[in-house]
Amino acid sequence: MPTTTTAAPGSTNYCAFADGPLLEAVLARDEEAWNELIRRYRALMFRCITKVASKYDAVLSNEDANEIFGDMCCNLLRDNMHKLRAYDPTRGAKLGSWLGLLAINTAYDYLRQTSRRPLLDKLERAPDRAEAGPSALDRLLEKERWGYLNHLLADFSDKDRRFVELYYGHGLQPEEVAAAMGISVKTVYSKKNKLRCKLLAIAESERALEPRRNAARKARSTELFYGVSQTLETAPSSRQT
Repeated sequence: MPTTTTAAPGSTNYCAFADGPLLEAVLARDEEAWNELIRRYRALMFRCITKVASKYDAVLSNEDANEIFGDMCCNLLRDNMHKLRAYDPTRGAKLGSWLGLLAINTAYDYLRQTSRRPLLDKLERAPDRAEAGPSALDRLLEKERWGYLNHLLADFSDKDRRFVELYYGHGLQPEEVAAAMGISVKTVYSKKNKLRCKLLAIAESERALEPRRNAARKARSTELFYGVSQTLETAPSSRQT
């Protein structure tokens, strides 16, 4: 017979809660709800973390994956659960997809920190490592994300591609984009939202169509999808396409 989970007297059986009500309880600082959230999505978050870690097994170990998961949990609780409060179900993404994105970002943040650790600490006369500017890993990840984004933009109009280049690629402010394209600032905001939703929908569709037999390719497209999602959610910055 299948086992069932019985709530203790006086407690709430959060196992039966849908994601929305469960998240509300978590944000209300209900410890049992938090435990259920972690139980429900622990495996998913670990899969996302290990997908990143497995590509850099020369740098990361299983112990690192556990540490990344710990960092992930701390990030979810930090600043009054800011990252959990930032989740917006009206944008069409599931809570699991949002947590997967955060897990992948946490893994890459950890990897960047690891790559910046001096490897010659124990050697005499080891040269100091310059910290200024992005690392080679940062540049590689950024290049991969922009390559994938350009792939998604292949069938868009020249005007839409130009908008993405100005707003996300060169990091221009809305007022600057409006001046460069001869449109209003209000149009910049509405166009940004429409393009973002359309790009994410295309990326999600491509990810869902990946053949089951090609698990590695599907994992990579998932990773790129989350990376592009992060790029499209961030404010403009000085980046080049």
